[in-house]
Amino acid sequence: QVQLVESGGGLVQAGGSLRLSCAVSGGTFSFYGMGWFRQAPGKEREFVTAITRSGGSTSYADSVKGRFTISRDNAKNTVYLQMNSLKPEDTAVYYCAADRPGHRIVARTYEYDYWGQGTQVTVSS
Repeated sequence: QVQLVESGGGLVQAGGSLRLSCAVSGGTFSFYGMGWFRQAPGKEREFVTAITRSGGSTSYADSVKGRFTISRDNAKNTVYLQMNSLKPEDTAVYYCAADRPGHRIVARTYEYDYWGQGTQVTVSS
């Protein structure tokens, strides 16, 4: 059974940085494309960024482009989300997700097979 566990969320001031981690167990990490989504109160879950299984391709939502960076370490079965220049509108629960076979970027929630439980990110103004 594949399990995803996010960590690294917290409270940060606007302009600050956080790095989220998502550790994957129970499956072969390098077989999965990985994505990050977020959901703010009263809003739908939205795509943030994704990376293919090889790490060769990435994609970002326009709202985070140039501020967030996704990366993966296949030796550690972990995907990261480096978030810089955070804004209050980045406040949300952040979820990581795994997609198999993961050869291409996918941005829709239904295209992902496994999800983590989420980690709260709060950006104060």
